[in-house]
Amino acid sequence: MNLEHELAVALAAAERAGQFIRTEYESFTPIPNAPATISTHVDKGSQDLIMKFLHEKFPHDGLCGEEDTGTPKAAAADLPTRVWVVDPIDGTRGFAMKNGEFSAMIGLTINREVVLGVVLEPTTMKYTYATKGGGCWTKVGEAGTPTRCSVRPTTNPDEVVLVQSRPGKKDSPTAVQKALQPAKTLEMYSAGVKLAVVARGEADVYVNTYGVFRDWDICAGHVLVTEAGGVVTGFGGEAITYGAEAFAQKLGLVAGGPGIHAAVVEKLKAV
Repeated sequence: MNLEHELAVALAAAERAGQFIRTEYESFTPIPNAPATISTHVDKGSQDLIMKFLHEKFPHDGLCGEEDTGTPKAAAADLPTRVWVVDPIDGTRGFAMKNGEFSAMIGLTINREVVLGVVLEPTTMKYTYATKGGGCWTKVGEAGTPTRCSVRPTTNPDEVVLVQSRPGKKDSPTAVQKALQPAKTLEMYSAGVKLAVVARGEADVYVNTYGVFRDWDICAGHVLVTEAGGVVTGFGGEAITYGAEAFAQKLGLVAGGPGIHAAVVEKLKAV
């Protein structure tokens, strides 16, 4: 499957959105303890930039995004074969609190399977991107030199480095930490960044235990991990597919290296 043109367009769309986000971020007044549900004018502006650019280049493709803007979006009940899945700012709390932990995410699904993903971290303009069969790569800046990504080769569950969201109670271990007993835990906002961290080999596993989340929360990051040699499944080892009603994901998510993924799934049965 040749997706070079689609990847070039996705990277260009991410670059446009990233520059817009960076400009807004510089003048944004921080909101301490921003709620998880927060959305800003920057989220909507970023999504409009991305979707209009994608629609111009691929007018027959469907569009799916987190924000309600003026750009037409595909309905889950009537999806075309190809759908672009966009999270204009993933980890808006990180943007609002100005801690840098957020990303812009662009994914492409074909027949409900993710085949392309771009995760851009705007504060550093660090891209992590992948296409099905083309590997996962990272670079800094539009003109940066790409470096191939690989998941960590960890096979011992006792050596696992876990990446997770920042917990509500800072001094209390999460249910996932209790189950896995990781050697180290990294904490940050943005599922896209967490999946990119796994793909780049900076952590072994990311676990999402939310009862319901959406396609745009994981789509772009999913293919990064698989193309870096990792495994991405539901909480019980189920395959992840896209385009369900309301674009809902209800199986949770476990993303990690092949050497520890099965052991992690087994340990998570206690959660």
